[in-house]
Amino acid sequence: MRRFFVPPSSLDNEIVPLPDDIAHHIRTVLRLAPGDEIILLDGQGRRCRCRLETLDKRSASARILESCQEEETAFPIQLLQALPKGDKMELVLQKGTELGITAFSPVTTSRSLPPLAGEREEKRLARWERIIREAARQSRRPVLPRLDAPIPLVEALIACDAELRLMLWEEESLAMAGVLSGVAPRSAAILVGPEGGFSQQEAEAARAAGFNPVQIGPRILRCETAGFAVASVLQYLFGDLGSAGSTRNDP
Repeated sequence: MRRFFVPPSSLDNEIVPLPDDIAHHIRTVLRLAPGDEIILLDGQGRRCRCRLETLDKRSASARILESCQEEETAFPIQLLQALPKGDKMELVLQKGTELGITAFSPVTTSRSLPPLAGEREEKRLARWERIIREAARQSRRPVLPRLDAPIPLVEALIACDAELRLMLWEEESLAMAGVLSGVAPRSAAILVGPEGGFSQQEAEAARAAGFNPVQIGPRILRCETAGFAVASVLQYLFGDLGSAGSTRNDP
């Protein structure tokens, strides 16, 4: 059954008006018709089985048939990602959502791209949110990951409250296997630098904020893939990667 994220407030009533983009997709791409059933989610865990009521060029709506609360099974991971060049951040958001990352915190560093200003930044954040929403829909996540606006690295370090804090850094680093031994943490944060890496001063600031400098292995990964590798390891050790899948009959 097809799944779509809608604003949480729209699920407060029995009849749900569908946003234009969802209605267009249902009507012209999926070619569904009134009477067909879909799943609507609020991005906070609420899941509603609905039946399409109206579907035309002017409006579309669905009736809630049943509602339940789904729990997020992914291990809580915050990814603090220095802004990379080009559209690499879009790949980070898409694949990170699929791998169960629960919060994305873009950061600016001395060697990263600067944030955009004003309306350009708002448009970029809106596009990033759409990418996350579509990736969550495709991967059947019940809860949308949090997306923060880009902030300087120092501010992001101060705000981070994850129990396990890992910084991917090539210099003076420990093997990640040694850092992960022991009791399973309640949450984790992964700090990934830009293409040029962290400066010595930035690395020391991260250390002072409780981040352990680690390396994954003998190979150097690109900035847009390094976070995926660590997230996969953490989800396998502490989360739901490798566990049995859902038993629901959603196709």
